[in-house]
Amino acid sequence: MIQIQELDPDRLDMAANMLKAIAHPMRIAILKHLEGGKKLTVTQIHELLGIEQSTTSHHLGILKDKGVLCSRREGKNTFYYLKHDVLSQMVDCLERCTCGE
Repeated sequence: MIQIQELDPDRLDMAANMLKAIAHPMRIAILKHLEGGKKLTVTQIHELLGIEQSTTSHHLGILKDKGVLCSRREGKNTFYYLKHDVLSQMVDCLERCTCGE
């Protein structure tokens, strides 16, 4: 069990910022589409979500800035993916917690 004195304030701040970044319906949907090690471009994500490409880019920028996503450029395309695969477990947990049981 983690003791209170073991909690690093900088790590707690980073975790809180990641949670704030995720706390938006479209961003949760983005994470869901990136589960299982998927790597998708802005275009692919905006088509999956049915929102404007500029809006998709905005959400991806926030998620990347807060350490939730990474990106890799391949030719003309930039692929986005989860920085930590374990984040998909958090999305699964949210789905289970909101299913109304």
